[in-house]
Amino acid sequence: MDARTLSTRMADGREILWFDGPGRPPRDPAELVDRRDLPAVTPASQLRYDALAGEWVTIAAHRQDRTYQPPADQCPLCPSRDGRLTEIPSPEYEVVAFENRFPSFGSAPGTPSPAVDPDTPLAAAGRCEVVCFTDDHATPFSRLPPERVRLVLEAWAERTAALAARPGVRYVFPFENRGAEIGVTLAHPHGQIYAYPYLPPFPQRMLAHVAAHREATGENLFDATLAAERAGERVVVAGEHWTAFVPQAARWPVEVHLYPNRPTPDLPALDEAQRAEFPVVYLDLLRRLDALYDDALPYVAGWNQAPVREADGRADARLHLRVHSIRRAPGKIKYLAGSESGAGAFISDVLPEAVAERLRGL
Repeated sequence: MDARTLSTRMADGREILWFDGPGRPPRDPAELVDRRDLPAVTPASQLRYDALAGEWVTIAAHRQDRTYQPPADQCPLCPSRDGRLTEIPSPEYEVVAFENRFPSFGSAPGTPSPAVDPDTPLAAAGRCEVVCFTDDHATPFSRLPPERVRLVLEAWAERTAALAARPGVRYVFPFENRGAEIGVTLAHPHGQIYAYPYLPPFPQRMLAHVAAHREATGENLFDATLAAERAGERVVVAGEHWTAFVPQAARWPVEVHLYPNRPTPDLPALDEAQRAEFPVVYLDLLRRLDALYDDALPYVAGWNQAPVREADGRADARLHLRVHSIRRAPGKIKYLAGSESGAGAFISDVLPEAVAERLRGL
């Protein structure tokens, strides 16, 4: 896909990137001027090290003041129209990505190390970006046309490569939160990309298990897992280049993993055939999820991909998308209670094979 990218600046100096498909004329930067009077963003996040858990925790108190569930006519992610100025200084757009005004990370580049001084808070280096999938406030991702989903994929891949090249970044995580039950603060169809200055706990643990399995057996555990699932009863959507399945040990009431069939480390490494088929398979999956309870399913969809550094296990990593929902039945939510929140031990009320069968039949 011949997507075009243009970088401009917002009134407070933040970068905004415009992604357009081949059918749209090139944009004129002179027409993309942010005319708002905004103070500069001053990063205020801290990293603090939990020595007992061996994990970094980000303290981002300034995010308490971020915009929270405004009415549709006051949405800051809609285009600037009819005299109302928003985050996007244009009366229309296809896909845009821009620096978050309330970032969890974003200070000067640097790599945290508990060996330096685990008791001293550090500046939270990295970067947080917002990705708007469409200028239509009422169109969810599941109802986007395939060509727009392809453009979003191109934006994810481009931003992954660009953010991975920034000093101090160790892991790039594109994700979408959808639904008030999930806790989204803005209803406009959008996602985010976090560029972490450390390897987050979940991929760190996962890659450690994969490395141990390779040492013991010589095989890649991601590849073995995908092969086993493709041969089993939990497949939901099977394409030539992608497979979506409910994992055998699903933690969440609704949980589906989407893997490229060919071992692929990250989004920039996707080939043309994989990129072309992704919109078809992913839209199929999302529409099945929305049909599960005949309602828009609240979910989190996050891309797990290879870390930036070889030392963090890049060679063993495999790109995959994990979609999960906290809705366990119509009108019922799974809350993380004592076992999950207190002990970190998930207990699921739903049989993964039953969820897969229901999704296949929709």
